[in-house]
Amino acid sequence: MARYVFITGGVVSSLGKGLASAALGALLQARGYTVRLRKLDPYLNVDPGTMSPTQHGEVFVTDDGAETDLDLGHYERFTGRPTSKADNITTGRIYRDIIAKERRGDYLGATVQVIPHVTDAIKEFVRDGNESYDFVLVEIGGTVGDIEGLPFFEAIRQLGNDLPRGDAIYIHLTLLPFIPSAGELKTKPTQHSVKELRSIGIQPDILLCRCDRPIPPEERRKLGLFCNVRETAVIEARDVDTIYEVPEAYHREGLDTEVLRAFGIEPAGAPDLSRWREVTRRVRHPEGEVTIAIVGKYTGLKDAYKSLYEALVHGGVANTVKVNVDWIESEIFEREDPAPFLEHVHGILVPGGFGQRGAEGKIRAATFARERKVPYFGICFGMQMAVIEAARNLAGVGDANSTEFGPTSEPIVGLMTEWTRGNALESRSAEGDLGGTMRLGAYDARLKGGSKVADIYGSQDISERHRHRYEVNTDYRERLEARGLVFSGMSPDGLLPEIVEYADHPWFVGVQFHPELKSRPFEPHPLFASFVEAALHQSRLV
Repeated sequence: MARYVFITGGVVSSLGKGLASAALGALLQARGYTVRLRKLDPYLNVDPGTMSPTQHGEVFVTDDGAETDLDLGHYERFTGRPTSKADNITTGRIYRDIIAKERRGDYLGATVQVIPHVTDAIKEFVRDGNESYDFVLVEIGGTVGDIEGLPFFEAIRQLGNDLPRGDAIYIHLTLLPFIPSAGELKTKPTQHSVKELRSIGIQPDILLCRCDRPIPPEERRKLGLFCNVRETAVIEARDVDTIYEVPEAYHREGLDTEVLRAFGIEPAGAPDLSRWREVTRRVRHPEGEVTIAIVGKYTGLKDAYKSLYEALVHGGVANTVKVNVDWIESEIFEREDPAPFLEHVHGILVPGGFGQRGAEGKIRAATFARERKVPYFGICFGMQMAVIEAARNLAGVGDANSTEFGPTSEPIVGLMTEWTRGNALESRSAEGDLGGTMRLGAYDARLKGGSKVADIYGSQDISERHRHRYEVNTDYRERLEARGLVFSGMSPDGLLPEIVEYADHPWFVGVQFHPELKSRPFEPHPLFASFVEAALHQSRLV
């Protein structure tokens, strides 16, 4: 039977509950246990698919087509286990399902209430499908005290009683701020956060304390005393220089040992963390470095490109080099010459996005990369802008554009209204809902023999995750290929372009999917490994 670890947060948001959960999962895996991680999000959106990346960060897409919280990306990168739509739920999704049941009459005339109906739905979600796992780690989004989180806290409180005694523990992640004028770490915010948690019936078993310096013995004693936990269960979560050091750092502080003992399990030996040590060694002791420009629309919030950034780090690990990132807002290139911003970089990456803002700047970045022979990686929207650039500047289609930006006489990129998923036809209209209506999840693609990407993948058959509404129009394929832009990857039915590349360019690849979502520190995605390698070659020419 699975044992449950509930991870909550206090004091402030953005302390890294997702990363902490993922690191604990990695530690338990390293001890030979099977682990599942799940995320409960209190917001009313059904999923984050319609949220602005500048508010919520990136949308992480699973193989089965769920648009989920970015923390699921941490889960996958640290455990290597693919997540699914069954690993993330929101208040919006719960309420939608409950209201649908009420309309059908499923509640047999009962008054539908937060307790028991909402809390029962949360508990059912948490417990479903866990038979084959040793541990289930459940992260609750937000911060204790948030009004929208109350049903979730109540549900996990109830689960503590519903589950067999000793089968559930609670970890509370808090902040110990350092006050320079006082010259000390302050424990009072954590004390108040635990008091808030205890007021709703949850007593944490372990405190995970974020801090920028060691916790003095007296402060550790005080936390244990006033928060009603053992001193050994006050775990220091100090800042580290790379997130891939976190599992080792937590192990040194005894987190995994304390978790097992809270379940009455005496740890047998130490976890095998050798592969984590090798990753951190490569990150900390690179044999060179490259600079990659990310020309995007949401660069003001780096979490909007979280998986993208980590995939570049993985590409650096694969090549034992440090990847420096220049974050460039694409709108700048609509007012200024890109050259001063890009002449020093060794690679240009144009990521996904939606809407016309900054699109012309991305097109100009593609022009610079093509003309100056700088490695270029266009992902989703970045591929589409590269194709529009080729149509305008190579194929003579001066009015080439995307219907995403409005009516156009030359729709190089157009709204995709139907596509095949397995044996089923999926469709969408321009007037339909925005949420959950894109081409989402894993789809197969067939690569052209002898192409650069077939060589990179070492195969002509691949599967990658998608998240987009618009597709490159194959009506222009012949004209574009005549000018050197090769359609080197297509959907198995040959209708949807998946990859384009220039055969006469050192490294210029555009992909309609999101390869960053499948990259891992131990298994860097081949496209990112190859892109960073090309940037390394470029660095030797500059």
